[in-house]
Amino acid sequence: MRLPRRQVLAGCGAFLATGLSAGDARGWQVWKDAFLRPDGRVVDDLQDAASHSEGQGYGMVLAQAEGDRAAFARMETWAAQVLAVRDDGLMSWRWRPGQAAPDPQTATDGDLFRAWALWRAVHQSGWTEFAGRGEAIVAGLVSHCLAVDPRTEDEPLLTPAADSPRGAPGVLFNPSYIMSRALRELGQAHGAPMLIRAADHGETVLAELSAEGLVPDWTLVTPDGFRPSPRHSALHGYDAARVALYLIWSGRGDHPAVARSAVLYDQAGPVPVVATSDGIVQEVSDYAGFRALRALVRCIPLPGAMPSQPYYPATLGRLAAIARREGGCA
Repeated sequence: MRLPRRQVLAGCGAFLATGLSAGDARGWQVWKDAFLRPDGRVVDDLQDAASHSEGQGYGMVLAQAEGDRAAFARMETWAAQVLAVRDDGLMSWRWRPGQAAPDPQTATDGDLFRAWALWRAVHQSGWTEFAGRGEAIVAGLVSHCLAVDPRTEDEPLLTPAADSPRGAPGVLFNPSYIMSRALRELGQAHGAPMLIRAADHGETVLAELSAEGLVPDWTLVTPDGFRPSPRHSALHGYDAARVALYLIWSGRGDHPAVARSAVLYDQAGPVPVVATSDGIVQEVSDYAGFRALRALVRCIPLPGAMPSQPYYPATLGRLAAIARREGGCA
């Protein structure tokens, strides 16, 4: 099971100091030096130097956006050789040093971002050697990572894993996995209309959740509505921080979930990173990556370099810069 980010980010260590703007060659090099191993493995040092499918997918999108073909190829090769060991096109979600085999469970966001990175590499960067590599991933997402919303007859929900709870009792749902732009572009490119419907319905669900308050990290979608998952965070925390990022990146800065985040971020000083649904702040952070996210949502200039950043906020900050470049700001 994935270790909650609030536990690992509460730790201390010596981390990345870098600029945040997309196309910042020095900042990109510092990110690679900190988190990318020579074999292409993206490392989260706060989680015992583990590597996750999410990290590989994020890293590949960053490399493509920076025009770094060599780094992209290394990350894709490692993911294909080490994580892509299942027979359904999806990756195992985690590998740790000394582990005989990766954890067989999947994480849908990792697979989604890897497939999208491969599509972007071919169709935006012209790196044709990666053509066709995303087809099996997209097929696996369609076959194993969609479930019917139990409140409807046929609207699809994106599930957080291939084997996560679903069906009439309730579908486990992670709002931060709804990256609408990636779902729509992959759906159009691969003739997979269910991914486009999952993007559309996902945005509807995010709006429904926003009507009740800040979007939670996790929820169960049941025939009677939303209820907390007993095994997951119902706070608006490190997972849910990505909801506004992805919506803005997808051209949906007008979405009510973004408006909720803008209210939360409408203050100076450290950034709220964990809050209750009604906006009572539980934790704050001064990491530059979270400041970059706040700047994206509030449509103000990105912050400059700042020391002491671990993998997650450092990566979030660089993704926020790409989102600003490609999707605008709220």
